[in-house]
Parts: sequence; C-alpha cells; structure tokens
Amino acid sequence: MATRLANRASSSNQTLNFLRYSFKLLRNFSTSSNSTSAQTPPSTNTLSKKSKRRKKKNLFEVAQFLPNWGLGYHLAKAHWTSVSYEITKINLYKDGRHGKAWGITYKDGLPAAEAPKKISGVHKRCWKYLPGLKKSNQNLVHSPSPTTTTETAAHGEVQAA
Repeated sequence: MATRLANRASSSNQTLNFLRYSFKLLRNFSTSSNSTSAQTPPSTNTLSKKSKRRKKKNLFEVAQFLPNWGLGYHLAKAHWTSVSYEITKINLYKDGRHGKAWGITYKDGLPAAEAPKKISGVHKRCWKYLPGLKKSNQNLVHSPSPTTTTETAAHGEVQAA
C-alpha cells in the first residue's frame, strides 16, 4: 500500500513538474514579446507627463511673486480683453492663498473709476499679471504745490526788501 502511494505521489509530482515547466515557458515567451512592446510605452508615458496642464493661479498666488504683494501692479483674468485692475489693497488670510483685494478698474489702459472697489472672483483660478501696463508712479510725478510756490515767492520778497 505504501508503494502505491509512493507511485501515485511520484506520478503526480511528474505531472506537476511538467505543468510548471510548460507554464514557465509560456511566461518567458509572453514576457519576451512584451519587453519589446514595453520599450515603446515609456515614450508615450513621457508624452503624457509632458501634456499635463499647468495649474492656473488665483489672484493671491500671482501677486505673491510681485514686489509688495502686487500693490500698484495690473492684474487681470485670463479671458478679459482690455480690462484690468490696479491693485490698491490686499487683505490676506493666514494661509496666504486666500483673502480680499481692492483695486482701480482700468479699461484700455485708462482708469475707468476714480475710487478703488472690491475685486470679485479673486479666488478663481484664472488670474495673470500684465507686465505691459506700467505700475502707477504717483510718487514720482512732481507737480509744484501752491504752498511751495507762495513760500518761495514770499521768501523772494523778504530778501528784496
């Protein structure tokens, strides 16, 4: 009886070994054919990595790279044509990516309003910096004030007398 069990075990081992060997051959053939085709997909993978879109930025993510958080600079939504805001005030929340902003509306490069107003849609991801429009330099414009001209004129009269 023991010999019969030993014979059965050996015959079943032979069958298992044969099946393992045949599956091993199939696996080798399938991987060798896939290895040639596997060399081409990495190029398609690199194309898919390159085609990833760049995440658009909200107003605060654009303004953080400008000097003084973009105060005095012109920002606009990407789909706006000839309309922009000159940033006059920014109120940031603690995270630095959210908050409130105020600015003067510009249309075709000219101010459309005198007073700044609260900018709506500052958290939408479509803002861009407009480098073509210059920062308003109100401090650089020196117009003679009436007090200085009268003081100098009065000073001249005192010297003449």
